[in-house]
Amino acid sequence: MNISEIVLQYVDDIAEQLDTSFKKTFKNCYLSTLATTTSILEDGTTFILTGDIPAMWLRDSSAQVRHYLPLVNKDPQIARVVEGLIKRQIMYIGIDPYANAFNMEPNNHGMKEDLTLQNPWVWERKYEIDSLCYPIQLAYQYWKVSGSKEIFDEAFYKVMNTIINLWKVEQHHYEKSEYRFQRENCPDTDTLPNEGKGAPLDYTGMTWSGFRPSDDACTYGYNIPSNMFAVVVLKFMEEIAASIYKDKNLETRAIELRKEIEQGILSFGIIETEDFGKIYAFETDGMGNYNLMDDANVPNLLSIPYLGYASVDDEIYQNTRRFVLSNKNPYYYEGKYAKGVGSPHTPAGNIWPIGLMMQAMTSIDPQEISKLIQMIIETDDGKECMHESFNPNDPHDFTRSWFAWADSLFAELIIKVFVD
Repeated sequence: MNISEIVLQYVDDIAEQLDTSFKKTFKNCYLSTLATTTSILEDGTTFILTGDIPAMWLRDSSAQVRHYLPLVNKDPQIARVVEGLIKRQIMYIGIDPYANAFNMEPNNHGMKEDLTLQNPWVWERKYEIDSLCYPIQLAYQYWKVSGSKEIFDEAFYKVMNTIINLWKVEQHHYEKSEYRFQRENCPDTDTLPNEGKGAPLDYTGMTWSGFRPSDDACTYGYNIPSNMFAVVVLKFMEEIAASIYKDKNLETRAIELRKEIEQGILSFGIIETEDFGKIYAFETDGMGNYNLMDDANVPNLLSIPYLGYASVDDEIYQNTRRFVLSNKNPYYYEGKYAKGVGSPHTPAGNIWPIGLMMQAMTSIDPQEISKLIQMIIETDDGKECMHESFNPNDPHDFTRSWFAWADSLFAELIIKVFVD
């Protein structure tokens, strides 16, 4: 799409404050979503590609525009993009609240061999809690920045009820949920065991997720960072229910569910370790099993303050952070050119720029932040944009050359460090 002079001037003004070594990278990353992934459709909604996959992820699309929010009151085109995106996200959730990625039109593209409920609008139907969190978070943030209530229509109201109903069902996944997902002839991380139901689990108060924000299957069904994100988003829903819709019943349901999930996190999501003290687990099943790890995709344990769940100086968060950034985390890698968090979603040993960015976003150490920004810039293979992951011993070896979420998060990081 065409980019307005307001946006271009804003980018230039920030770039003037930056070191010459990454001015161009910042500009490329800031503009990436608008320049390469955004389409304003005839119905006034916005479709945003994730990058080199021809589909729109609810998570990615939300994160891809977050750094544009400061401009929504200055540039009507940006306001239209964000508002149109929220309306399309709400439309998609109304079509299938269990799906994570969608087509621009009902063309039956995508993962049509998967054994799950199929819909021509749906690209992929991996159920991930955060797919429902991100659009509500974006709508709330847009409302707070712009003051506009246009997005809060009947469809939005219905979707808030849908999300609460779904999360309540998934507190009792094995007993009440009809969601199933199986993929044949694939890695174990792309399918759910037990005829598509996932691993067994007991009630905790938390809500179940089939897959992680990486699109990999959960080992144990209660993903702690995603449940933390749900707690934060339920607070937003409480405020929207009370302030916009004047619906006491919806507000009360959001409050009660939030308290149940939060109690579940406190009762089942914290584990005592010898090396770090009390830390948050990544996943649990309520049956005594824990998965101690972190993955670069957000929401993750590293991002807890970024999500707004706990403050950066929270003791358990700081303990968890030390664990995540140590070799006790099976997905923390070190190489000649970088060290940071990776993911089982990409080759073993690869580091994700998103992981480095989130480490910087949640750091209170200026020296650490500066080193991380330098590390990110020096490992982009000279492309002056972000990749999904890279080999820390050979940054020429990377995955996904067009990954707009990473571009947007880099721009957000630079604005936080050098402008805010």
